[in-house]
Amino acid sequence: MVKTMIDPQSHPMITPSEVMEYLYCPRFTYFLNVLKIAQYEEKRYKVLKGRTIHEQRLQQNRQYLRKKIPVVKREQNVYLADPDFGVRGTVDEILFLDDGSVSPVDYKFTPCNQRAYRTHKIQLTLYALLIEKYYQVAVNSGYIVYIRGGNKMVEIDFTERLKQEARKVVSDVFSIIRDEKIPKRTKYKTRCPDCTYKNICV
Repeated sequence: MVKTMIDPQSHPMITPSEVMEYLYCPRFTYFLNVLKIAQYEEKRYKVLKGRTIHEQRLQQNRQYLRKKIPVVKREQNVYLADPDFGVRGTVDEILFLDDGSVSPVDYKFTPCNQRAYRTHKIQLTLYALLIEKYYQVAVNSGYIVYIRGGNKMVEIDFTERLKQEARKVVSDVFSIIRDEKIPKRTKYKTRCPDCTYKNICV
């Protein structure tokens, strides 16, 4: 399902996935969005396997969500784009609740360590902001379902502080694109070996 407010082809925009990569390492934004170097992530085994299982999960019955959440209806694979915000992306699932609010659901092929990762929370919050803009409804919370480990579902409350943080991250990404200056790499060196840009990041 596609719900765009304006033709995204004529407006430069980034995706929540690109924002996640920025949070992992700011240089990802520079290589992909400034130098226009494709990351060829389809060659990475983990990414490919994760996508395959992710698609399988999206096709399976999701009654376990309905048992825990008062869902009136749902929409799947909804593409949203907001050129004013500069963000576009596909929401795995949008739940319409019996109190009139709406919640995004994102499925992850990763295990959950007690709580949701910051990158995942920011990504889900960006989906929430897109939904609020398009549907003109309140989006108070959303859900991240970690497929590995028994479909653990984590509820995320979209506080104003979290929404402001998400907006700030988007602004930071566009600052790199606008200024075209290479940022500092991540301080976490353990992230580098699996990076698709490791051979050109010096």
